[in-house]
Amino acid sequence: MKPMARFIPLLALAALGGCATHNPQDPLEPYNRAMFTINDKVDKAVLKPVATGYKAVTPTPIRHGVTNFFGNFGDVWSMTNDFLQGNVHDGLSTFMRVGVNTVFGLFGTLDIATEMGIYKHPNDFGLTLARWGVGSGPYVVLPFYGPSTVRDAAGTGVFLAYGPTAQISPPSASYGALALNLVNTRANLLSASNLFDQIALDPYVFTRSAYEQRRKSQVEEVRDRPIIDLGEPNPLAKYSYDDANGGLMSFASPTPTAAASAANSGAKTDAKPDAPSH
Repeated sequence: MKPMARFIPLLALAALGGCATHNPQDPLEPYNRAMFTINDKVDKAVLKPVATGYKAVTPTPIRHGVTNFFGNFGDVWSMTNDFLQGNVHDGLSTFMRVGVNTVFGLFGTLDIATEMGIYKHPNDFGLTLARWGVGSGPYVVLPFYGPSTVRDAAGTGVFLAYGPTAQISPPSASYGALALNLVNTRANLLSASNLFDQIALDPYVFTRSAYEQRRKSQVEEVRDRPIIDLGEPNPLAKYSYDDANGGLMSFASPTPTAAASAANSGAKTDAKPDAPSH
């Protein structure tokens, strides 16, 4: 069964669960709380212990390499959605980022691009749907993936069916990659989850509010962009291709303004003091 098809019965169940509540801000709350509880129990019984063991036996540099590797896959998906949204600037920037990290960063295990000032621009198909004018729909909690909306659940389904990880062959390798990414991500969040358990009076409400506020900000940013966003100049403009350095990018010469400032500063330093007046 395709990953997208697996979400159809989920959303149908969520819609049925919503009939039993009168909360207009969270019409699917009975289902959502039940799924939130199931996710929490699975996390505490399985995922958190596995992530704790993984973190204990896996050296930090390797875990960082795994994080960067899957982050490079995520950048490919972000780039795809940038172009689908007409965000040419971020799309080209992320294209450069993926190229640099893949070629010079050992297939993405090293994040060379960030050190060069080519930063991440996270994006997903849920934001693309929002850009196209699709409403969010009710808040819904997904198995394993947690907080979402009906629109973002559809975006998650598209990612699972057509995202970079889904292109790995054979399918068993794709599922293994998803599992490794899940465990590695959970290991990176162990400290945050411990703090969350201490401060959240109602974990469900806290998680829902945090997700909705963050997602609202992201959607507003996407919808406020012009239809074709060319953005700022080439982010690699401050770098030059250095053959003597093995072809790696290096900082170019200072800008005219900086050079002029340095020259003026040197001129003032080297100038002879004015002769005393008599």
